[in-house]
Amino acid sequence: MTATGPTHRGVRLTAEPHVLRATLTSPDGLNSLSGDALDALGAALDRAEADPECRVLLLEGSGGTFCTGLDFEEAAGDPAGGASQAGRGGAEFLALMRRFGETPLAVVACVDGRAAGGGVGLAAAADLVIATERSEFSLPEALWGLVPCCVLPVLVRRTGFQPAYAMALSTQPVSARRAADFRLVDEVVPDPDAAVRRLLVRLTRLDPATIRELKQYFRAMWFTTEDTDAFALREFSRLIDSPVARRRITDYTTTRRLPWEKPRP
Repeated sequence: MTATGPTHRGVRLTAEPHVLRATLTSPDGLNSLSGDALDALGAALDRAEADPECRVLLLEGSGGTFCTGLDFEEAAGDPAGGASQAGRGGAEFLALMRRFGETPLAVVACVDGRAAGGGVGLAAAADLVIATERSEFSLPEALWGLVPCCVLPVLVRRTGFQPAYAMALSTQPVSARRAADFRLVDEVVPDPDAAVRRLLVRLTRLDPATIRELKQYFRAMWFTTEDTDAFALREFSRLIDSPVARRRITDYTTTRRLPWEKPRP
């Protein structure tokens, strides 16, 4: 039986047998990560963990977009408080990704369409990533005068150094097939739901405590720590308060002018 709940803070929850589906549904169609959306995703994880029958938290987007990362409207804030507000958002984003690595649930990202910036981070932090052929992944932060500080630790863990570095430097989108080549995507499929059903055949046989132990063991073998998160957050907060980033973000939120576009006459 499937039970769809109302959309709350840009996230719609749908309970299915052994699965809680969290769908990003921001009204602007970009499925950006506002503070409200991050809170709602955290609450979705709380709800899934509280259900003894749930084995999978499924993340997906709507309208042909998975997630585009930082909410620029919120990051712009007011000139005095925008940077600190963005820093809080970065801290919440890092905390959510850390929870993905600790929860006794399998976190599965189903990407159907565009994933950019923090959307790539959500996918990289998930345990498994399923993508459709039309999906693409990009890190456009450098175009805004930023560095994907909070995304790179989990992305490098998945892909290794060079693919993550190339995505950050080139800012160019990569296809789902290319992302699968360097292990950002686990499987490219025509039907993500069918792939999830196949996973459930095995996942429902696992004790959640075993899933947690497995995650803890793998995390202990990797370099990311709370200190890594703190460094990422410091750099993110510093860069988003830089003159270049502030100007480009403000230009976009006030005139919708992208960084590479010339000022309109």
